[in-house]
Amino acid sequence: MAVKAMTKGRTRTRKPTQLGLPGADAPPRKAGSKPTGHGGRRKGAGRKRTLPGPAQGAHRTRPFHDRRLPVHVVLRVTHEVGRLRRAKAYAAVRLAMIALVLAGRTGFRVVHLSIQRHHIHLLCEADDRVALANGVRALCISTAKRLNALVSQDRGVPRRGRVFTDRYHATTISKPRQARHALAYVLNNWRRHHEDHAGLGERRAQVDRYSSGIAFGGWAERDGVPYAWPKGFAPLPTATPTTWLLQEGWRRGGAALSLWEVPGPA
Repeated sequence: MAVKAMTKGRTRTRKPTQLGLPGADAPPRKAGSKPTGHGGRRKGAGRKRTLPGPAQGAHRTRPFHDRRLPVHVVLRVTHEVGRLRRAKAYAAVRLAMIALVLAGRTGFRVVHLSIQRHHIHLLCEADDRVALANGVRALCISTAKRLNALVSQDRGVPRRGRVFTDRYHATTISKPRQARHALAYVLNNWRRHHEDHAGLGERRAQVDRYSSGIAFGGWAERDGVPYAWPKGFAPLPTATPTTWLLQEGWRRGGAALSLWEVPGPA
């Protein structure tokens, strides 16, 4: 729209000036030629990875989840957090588990878990894909806050940042044999990593004290086993299984789980 400017003795009409963008007058790029400026599809474009090494899971939409099937979830932490198999880290994970229970997430349940040196194994149940993702995410956030506070206290320097390396790895359990293997893998994972000989307390224990194995009633040697737990030991809070595979279906997958069984590869 033209603007009228008042001058002495006459009225002058001033036309608006069109402001062009840088490079707007440049000739169009030919098809197949490489771009000369910013933008466009090119090598190295896009968001860069924040962590070195291969990705732990592709960022794709999780598949449909059947509520009748349990899930084996693996959470890996960065090496900056340090060992998880220590009393203070155990307490941090336990408090995160308690917070998850108090939050009242009825659609997501952790039936069993074990804490290893730099990762955590979970046997979960969820009503659907969204409940599984939100439940694991809530547990990761709660655990990360407590582990960051622990590292800050140990080092005397505030730490805020990533605790878990990448997306969690999830495997759906659909068969009795697979369920039995998952229970053995989670509850006896310390024997696979030779943590059962790491210290005097571990050598005396028959069940991993950094797991929910004490709450598992399917051990072949369950009757009459003298559990020598440290004074003041507080077990990890877990939920009662509701899926058939974790209730009794796993028994059809092989012999009863032994306290001394060393699980094979995942």
